[in-house]
Amino acid sequence: MPTTTESAASGEPRTADNRESDQHTGDVPENLHGLVMELLDESKAEDIVSIDLKGKTSIGDYMVVASGRSNRHVGAIADQLGRKLKAEGFGRIRVEGLPSCDWVLVDIGDVIVHIFRPEVREFYNLEKMWQAPPTVDPGDGATKDPTASA
Repeated sequence: MPTTTESAASGEPRTADNRESDQHTGDVPENLHGLVMELLDESKAEDIVSIDLKGKTSIGDYMVVASGRSNRHVGAIADQLGRKLKAEGFGRIRVEGLPSCDWVLVDIGDVIVHIFRPEVREFYNLEKMWQAPPTVDPGDGATKDPTASA
């Protein structure tokens, strides 16, 4: 039986079996992910971080977090991403947060994109929430946070 999840952007039910219908036929999540990363770079998005969600959740295969310099820049990045993906044939894109542009979510099915103003991104810290949990070193028993810089 398929697992039902709810799209964060629209509240529409989506099953793990029909997530693929949000994309054009024949594309795999890795190709969509690569296109999203390329489009964000073209839009001058900053601090782009990609998180592999496979095996962690059924909401998608990748989460991409990026920043814009201002509300206007965040809105422009989201608008350009949506327009270019629709031009590529990804018609079922759901976008939330455009009126305020502090945090815009773009749900493309297997790839979920969060675009923040820097202060808002720092406050919510989604990267830390979705990264791998700390691991314990069997040698000395110390807990190590894989997201911390060395």
